[in-house]
Amino acid sequence: VMLRLDSCISQLRGVRDSKVLSPKQRARLVGPIQKAALTWATGQVAASEIDEMGIVAATQLAMLRAVEKLQPRPEFLLVDALPLPLVDLPQKAIIRGDGCCLSIAAASIVAKVTRDRLMGEYDQSLSGYGFGRHKGYGTPEHRQALCRLGPCRIHRLSYAPMRLALEGRGEIGG
Repeated sequence: VMLRLDSCISQLRGVRDSKVLSPKQRARLVGPIQKAALTWATGQVAASEIDEMGIVAATQLAMLRAVEKLQPRPEFLLVDALPLPLVDLPQKAIIRGDGCCLSIAAASIVAKVTRDRLMGEYDQSLSGYGFGRHKGYGTPEHRQALCRLGPCRIHRLSYAPMRLALEGRGEIGG
């Protein structure tokens, strides 16, 4: 997310790390963030890509895909924790950046709202899992659905609790 400072200060009051905001607060802020942004984009990776390359490399790939969509192209990147070695732009990876940098916090909100909306769509197309309620987190409801229905195309089979459960050596999400 590249922000226009002149238009965003008052509109973005309340923007902070998405993890400390409620879903309603994030939903209320995403519009003003997108309006104040010079450009913004999200990137996605499939569960199979995460299984193949691991969560860190897959996260970097999703970020790369988002950066490639940005128009105009940024001159410098501020990223949360993970440097992006495949991006040929100057950059600074900031540990816990979503807690101290407005543009990283804004990006975390856009990413979380996008993911939550996607989980709502999966809730419609993959009925029985309850993705619209638990958003894919290992809640008791999600674990019960996995035991009842088994994994679907969006589950990461390399996730240790899932892998152990499929091998018959543990409880899913436990």
